[in-house]
Order: sequence, then structure tokens, then C-alpha cells
Amino acid sequence: MSERIDKIVEEIKVLTLLEAAELVKKLEEVLGVTAAAAAPVAVAGAGAGAAAAPAEEKTEFTVVLTGVGANKINVIKAVREVTSLGLKEAKDLVDGAPKTIKEGISKEESENIKKKFTEAGATVEVK
Repeated sequence: MSERIDKIVEEIKVLTLLEAAELVKKLEEVLGVTAAAAAPVAVAGAGAGAAAAPAEEKTEFTVVLTGVGANKINVIKAVREVTSLGLKEAKDLVDGAPKTIKEGISKEESENIKKKFTEAGATVEVK
């Protein structure tokens, strides 16, 4: 940065909050712009960054029982094995499909659960 800009920055850093607000208002008047107009640009920039964000790997997953299949008893056993539900609760969960089995779990655990349910004859969805 040039010396001139450095000097302005140093002067702005020592302003009180009230003085900084007055400075913004004065600059808006003199330059014919508004500080609010800059916000949508920042939001648009954040939107572009959010579009690139899906490259990040998801860390928490939810396993949802979507279909029971022909082996309902095996699916109930799988529900009991994966959760801490009793027999009646596990049966109610299977009967009420589609239902969430577990949420907020790791990718590895979700894949293991999916495998168990697939082997039991059920269909599950990992979200």
C-alpha cells in the first residue's frame, strides 16, 4: 500500500464507533454510494464460495429405512442390533417405514448400517 493509504488506515483505526459511523455517512453523501449496496456484492461472493463448498466432504450422515422387503423379522433384528430399541419399538419403527434409523453418524458407520440392512432384505437411504 502507498504511504497515503497507510496513513488513512491508521487514522480510521483510532476513530470511535460514533465517529466511524459519521465517516460512513459522509462518504455516502460525498461519493453518492451507500454502504448497503456493498452487502449484496459480498453475499454474491459468498454464494460463489458456497457453490465451491460441496467439494468438502460431509461428516455427519443419517440412515433412513425406506423399505422393509420380504424379511421383516431380519430387518427388526437389524434395527435392534444397530439401535438400543426394544423389540416393540424396533417393530414399530419397521412398520412405520420410511423412518430414520440413526442420525449424526460417521460415513463408515452409515455404510456398515446400510450393509446390515441390505443383507436383511431392506432398503435404506444414507443422507
